[in-house]
Amino acid sequence: QVQLVESGGGLVQPGGSLRLSCTASGTIFSASAMAWYRQTPGKQRELVAYISTDGSTIYADSVKGRFTISRDNAKNTMYLQMNSLKPEDTAVYYCHKGPRYWGQGTQVTVSS
Repeated sequence: QVQLVESGGGLVQPGGSLRLSCTASGTIFSASAMAWYRQTPGKQRELVAYISTDGSTIYADSVKGRFTISRDNAKNTMYLQMNSLKPEDTAVYYCHKGPRYWGQGTQVTVSS
């Protein structure tokens, strides 16, 4: 079955950087559009960034210019490079493959 495993979360100071990774198994990764979502308590899960099979990308307005989504099909892995992090980026970040596959989530906390 499809499995998505995230890593790379943690605690970082405002202005800092983190890189999240999502490794997929049980699927033809190169044929899959992928996305990162995030969620904070009491709020709906929101799209952060999306990458298509041909590498086209879409970003939420709140992260444009700071976050970069990428993929390495040879490693079955998607990345989210997060720079200039802000306290409002604090959330659990989830890897997603349509239509219904989610990773377990990784916590990102931006705090001084």
